[in-house]
Amino acid sequence: MRFGHLGQEPRIHPDAVIAPTAVISGDVSIGAGCQVLHGAVLTAEGSPIVVGPNTIVMEHALVRASSTHAVHVGSHTLIGPMASVAGADIGEEVFLATGTRIFNGAEVGDRCEVRINAVVHLRTVLPAGTVVPISWVAVGDPLQILPPDSHEEIWAAQKELDFPGYVFGLDRDTPDLMVQLTERYGRSLSRHSEDRRLD
Repeated sequence: MRFGHLGQEPRIHPDAVIAPTAVISGDVSIGAGCQVLHGAVLTAEGSPIVVGPNTIVMEHALVRASSTHAVHVGSHTLIGPMASVAGADIGEEVFLATGTRIFNGAEVGDRCEVRINAVVHLRTVLPAGTVVPISWVAVGDPLQILPPDSHEEIWAAQKELDFPGYVFGLDRDTPDLMVQLTERYGRSLSRHSEDRRLD
């Protein structure tokens, strides 16, 4: 399913194969030889998504650009089932396994492996060839890779990255943070009410 969003339409190379139940919305460019499988969603929410040649986006993966964070995915990359990429740069020949989460402003270098259910946090930089183990958390620049039970160390690094400020422009200490966040984000997402289906 292809949708025009914010005056932009997807551009899909004729050699790419898009499953009929995949959703491609807005300013999305998909290169030659790509495969986008059933239930995958690629949605450009104000910045472009560019997917390089011969990349595979598997079932129920989500690739989302925001108004302030584009997504670039290099060639010969695999985005696994139920993986999520939000406003990040992904290099070439990268493996993002099932259930991985890549957050806004992250940079994943060429030939990195982010294994099952691992997380690459906000504004984190993975140098080329980095491996993030199953369920571990990569955070920061300089990079720390921490096991999931290291909450205090993860939070110490994560807090400085300021997720609400960086992604939503809101101070974490705002008393009604979630009220402001959901109202602001809801207004942005409501722009989909004017989308039009192209196929």
